[in-house]
Amino acid sequence: MLEFQPCLSRSGQILMPQSAFNDDALPALSSLPYIRAISAYQPGKPITELAREMGLPVESIVKLASNENPLGMSPKAKEAAAAALAGGERYPDPFMLTAALAARHGVEANQIVLGNGSNDVLDLVARVFLDSGRSAVASQYAFAVYPIATLSVGGEMITVPAQNYGHDLEAMRLAIRPDTHVVWIANPNNPTGTFLSADALCAFLSAVPRRVAVVLDEAYTDYLETDEQYDAVAWVREFPNLIVCRTFSKIYGMAGLRIGYGIASAPVADLMNRVRQPFNCNNLALASAIAALEDQEFLAKSHASNREGRATLIDGFETSGLEYIPSRGNFITFKAGADKAAATVIHQKLLRQGVIVRPLAGYAMPEWLRVTIGAPSENARFLEALKVALS
Repeated sequence: MLEFQPCLSRSGQILMPQSAFNDDALPALSSLPYIRAISAYQPGKPITELAREMGLPVESIVKLASNENPLGMSPKAKEAAAAALAGGERYPDPFMLTAALAARHGVEANQIVLGNGSNDVLDLVARVFLDSGRSAVASQYAFAVYPIATLSVGGEMITVPAQNYGHDLEAMRLAIRPDTHVVWIANPNNPTGTFLSADALCAFLSAVPRRVAVVLDEAYTDYLETDEQYDAVAWVREFPNLIVCRTFSKIYGMAGLRIGYGIASAPVADLMNRVRQPFNCNNLALASAIAALEDQEFLAKSHASNREGRATLIDGFETSGLEYIPSRGNFITFKAGADKAAATVIHQKLLRQGVIVRPLAGYAMPEWLRVTIGAPSENARFLEALKVALS
């Protein structure tokens, strides 16, 4: 048996080695059961990880698991990021991006909340409005960060059964309790790609008590077709309890830079900015976001590429006789088979061929897989690998 010799600090205090501790000596680790109840977020498998596991060349792997833009970043955003490196010794100054976003959306600068990705904004909502003894409402099959954000502050997550894999807004309204302070809505929804019309959302906002913060997570709104688009930001004037979240991670192709934002009434934004970490958005992300906002040509190209890729994948699923959920995002969720083990088997077969997609067992959808709409060559590679996996 090893014997531990106590260490002395400069002040002479005895310091115990970490291995000498046990659970009884660490009450802080056992006093937060709601933290232990959280299922950690599982991101898409990294390319380098699969390369190590399967012994595959990195350049041979196609990753279609994390809803990234296959066209990458806007050229203008890349140039801005490179230029921003020269000021790396300076702390970030968010003024220019805040002003640009306010001008773009027709709101005041004090209504903008910047985040280290939109996930950061969701976390700020939970920190401001939730606590032990308070609840939040979300739909079944909605984004995994909603329960994580809710539980991390001690709140209770009320999960409402989905309707056709999407939000049942009336059931969500009825699920609101006196202790409910947040409702989470994703539109389009991740991971199912379902969509709520503007009329349905407005009716819901009109019926929800104003004391309840309604978070409208619009990470994929830029992929909507013209006849489906709506201006949720304009609703903030009528519904001061509405918080609209956007991201630069999806159609803007800046997932690695981590930049997102929320738009809310000034009093709500003020509360969120009080708990926001100082300098939570880095210089490269801020500069790139400003430039990306102005590159409408890149956005149009990304939208067209996604529309074409979606049609290609749908044709492939229908040819293979696979069920899929119609999606308004840059991904499609499809059913690998009736057997719950089918998705696991197909997923592993795809990985062995160097194609990464997203299993959805963590969303209580074990029969389903989600595939990102990639570049034409990536979509073709996926469909070819899927055909092999199914056979």
